[in-house]
Amino acid sequence: MSAWERQDAENGRAAAAGLLGGRRVGIGGVRLPDRPAAWTAFDEEVRQARAHGTTLPRFDRPETRLCHRDGRIREAALDEPDPALPLVAIRCADWVPAVRKRARRILREALAADPARTLTDLTPLVLRLGGREQGAWALERFEAALRAEDPVLAPWWRPARPATWWRAERPAHTRTGEQPDTVLAWLRWNPDVATRRFATRITLDLGLFGVRELARRAAVEQDPVTSALWTDAALAVLAAGAPDGGPDRVDADADADADADADAAIDALLGGHLPMVRASGVTALRRAGRAAEAVHHLTDRSGAVRACARWLLRQAGGDPYAYLRELVEDPDRITRYAVAGFAECAGRADAPLLRALLHHPAGVVRAAAVAGLRHLDVTDLGLLRPLLDDASPAVAREASVSLRASAGQLPADWLLERIAPERPVHTRRAAYRLLFARGGVPGLRASVELLTDPDPRLRALAADHLHGQWYPYVPSDLPAGDPEVGALLDRCTLIFKDHFVQSMRARVGLPRTTTDGY
Repeated sequence: MSAWERQDAENGRAAAAGLLGGRRVGIGGVRLPDRPAAWTAFDEEVRQARAHGTTLPRFDRPETRLCHRDGRIREAALDEPDPALPLVAIRCADWVPAVRKRARRILREALAADPARTLTDLTPLVLRLGGREQGAWALERFEAALRAEDPVLAPWWRPARPATWWRAERPAHTRTGEQPDTVLAWLRWNPDVATRRFATRITLDLGLFGVRELARRAAVEQDPVTSALWTDAALAVLAAGAPDGGPDRVDADADADADADADAAIDALLGGHLPMVRASGVTALRRAGRAAEAVHHLTDRSGAVRACARWLLRQAGGDPYAYLRELVEDPDRITRYAVAGFAECAGRADAPLLRALLHHPAGVVRAAAVAGLRHLDVTDLGLLRPLLDDASPAVAREASVSLRASAGQLPADWLLERIAPERPVHTRRAAYRLLFARGGVPGLRASVELLTDPDPRLRALAADHLHGQWYPYVPSDLPAGDPEVGALLDRCTLIFKDHFVQSMRARVGLPRTTTDGY
């Protein structure tokens, strides 16, 4: 469950508690749920309501009666005028047959009377209920309505809703740039990821868009699953169109239009937000006769896209190594992604060139050079140790990753000096990661010292490492019976309960310091 869904559920439970406590609905009172997770949490909270002392839950609202634990009360509440449709949808999956039957009749009538509004409002909730034992009925009805030609796919408009707390605070989940004018368009625009995926699958089955629009939507979509659906559909159309010529080409104008559509679609994929989309665009260049353009994607920020570009360039007879080496050797054209791409196709003989880049003025280039040397298995201690003190956090981080396998060869005192409070924060974090990788008493000493550090991220990192160090199936690397270990463990009561500290002492051969609870 995402953080937003947890917040939705909390709001739903708060609304239920307010109604059960006698508060009214409206301004200054209870705000009814407006999201699927909030409605399901509302239903669960009301069903579990019990008397607290002399305080009895109040079921004087139709919303609370629709969620009552007594099936007869839920059934009777469905006969009241204008029951809340989200709760009616939940009751369609009720475990009591009589409640289900009555709720399904109401939902069927709502679909017939106002299909557009019912579908746009309830589809996210119905999708959430679809996994329940009796939840398939509503989902099947909604999908059948969305696949019908009329009236759901006809142009349809609804006024903009007033901004509520969740719409006002949440970031945009999609940037399709479309103005919704049909029910499916509203569902594709919905911030709920499951709803967008559902609407996208139906849209693709109905074949509503051409290859340009498919590629454009793949490029701007930020949900990987939804983007993959658009991308696969665009690639399928490109493959079926045979842009390289074939027996299907009978008209010169149609041939030119098809090539223009294919080129526009590929360009859209190449500019995609997600690496998977850009990689698909790179591979599509070959069929379009544009393999030479792969050279422009050798320095993409994604390793997957760079790998596709190298493969395509080699298929076209090009040499990605020579092009990337030329970039790396040119001070005016070098970038961190050029260094990363060069390291991916370089050999150990190219290590001197990457070593020279450790003195480049740009920190991101130096960091890429450290990562490139690690890719070539060059982890010289004398070369990498000074980089922990580099002014760039990226360089210090990459140096700590490269030195991790050799952490035991680094002097513990030298590393402990670098976690002192007067050192830069990024140096302290890099040194601490190496101390923890080194293990033993120095690693424990550093972790305990940082439990009270002013930097919250270092405190959290130290606490996480200490928790992981005492996982019951991981053997301890601490010396048995060491009094310093005992003193350090006694200081861990900031994050561990006393009885757990005593069990840790026992694991390293130290006597317990208390008998409470044993």
